[in-house]
Amino acid sequence: MLDRIERTLVACNRWLLIVLLLAMACIVFANVVLRYTTGDSIVWAEEVARHMMIWVTFLGAGLVMRFGGHVAIDNLHRSVSTRNAQYLRGIVVVCLAVFFAVMTVASSQYVYATRFQTTAATDIPISYIYAAMPVGFVLMLIHLLFIARNYIRTGDFAESDEMDADAAASI
Repeated sequence: MLDRIERTLVACNRWLLIVLLLAMACIVFANVVLRYTTGDSIVWAEEVARHMMIWVTFLGAGLVMRFGGHVAIDNLHRSVSTRNAQYLRGIVVVCLAVFFAVMTVASSQYVYATRFQTTAATDIPISYIYAAMPVGFVLMLIHLLFIARNYIRTGDFAESDEMDADAAASI
């Protein structure tokens, strides 16, 4: 059951990123074409593309972490005994979990504080854009919890036929 939930979460997360990146690319491409062919551009295109990039960044961070795509210094836990390496990786996982939880709370407060501000071109509440932060940190925490046991035990990240650390880092 838990494995099915994990696969569904990863698939939904990936497809959401694909759709957002595709929409962002189409908006930017249409804006560039219109600017050079007609001399006018879409007023809201840059703003919306920037907001989509914020969402892509926070939604993608959990997947990148899951597959080991973030920058990491692993010399220490690779040079000590297996038992000590497991302790070190356990400490890293706990520190990351605490950081993600604290950042979820702090970013939620930030979203609440900006609930009455709106964007310039589209008049969208800024809190909708900043909501990417708590959503992203919750997703990072969930992805961390799914991979924590195997990571602590072996030092390996999640594996997928479609994605590895290099592909994850390029998202």
